[in-house]
Amino acid sequence: MIAVLADGMGGHTGGAIAAEQVLLKARQNFESYAPQNESPNDLLAEIVNDAHLIIRLTRLTSEKEPHSTAVVLVLQPGHVRWAHCGDSRLYHFRGAELVSRSADHSLVGELLRRGRLNEAGARVHPQRNVLLSCLGGEKAPEVVISEPVKPQAGDSFLLCSDGLWGHLSDAEIGAAVATRRAREAAEVLVDRARQRAGGYGDNISLALIKIVDAASLTSQP
Repeated sequence: MIAVLADGMGGHTGGAIAAEQVLLKARQNFESYAPQNESPNDLLAEIVNDAHLIIRLTRLTSEKEPHSTAVVLVLQPGHVRWAHCGDSRLYHFRGAELVSRSADHSLVGELLRRGRLNEAGARVHPQRNVLLSCLGGEKAPEVVISEPVKPQAGDSFLLCSDGLWGHLSDAEIGAAVATRRAREAAEVLVDRARQRAGGYGDNISLALIKIVDAASLTSQP
């Protein structure tokens, strides 16, 4: 299976166009994916790079300035891989514990990595929305592909935009996804982010995949 999240930028219509192109290319490339001839890494890189090229062409044929972030996850028997570009994130939780989190391609993300800023400062930094890489920009996108991860029952993989993680701590997110079913957890996270945004801020988008023991599903009434 595949999960995709794209957070478009460039005005209301430009951002929507860019995000739609990411979703479209992901669907097309996944449908034509041949595991016997291509690796999951090939698929992930092709989705992001192909979407970038299409968005660039859209810029040439319209007066819009479309850009987008992207997070793409591929789940196959025995392993999970993902790729990202921009400041939309991939969280991997085991229960409520954070196993890993993608590194933002943003100015604030770079300052965090260099130790020149802490998490609290990052949330209120005046340039927190400045990206260093995205799809549709002048430069080729920086595509980071994860190492393969062997999923276990109790694992959760959350793809989300900055409209969500910008208002919630990692611990809050982990607690929400560990104690609830996927749909309920998603609703709780979105509601909390909206409340803290106070009616302002960015769009909130997420996709949540939870790994469960097959036996627990068959035992449910």
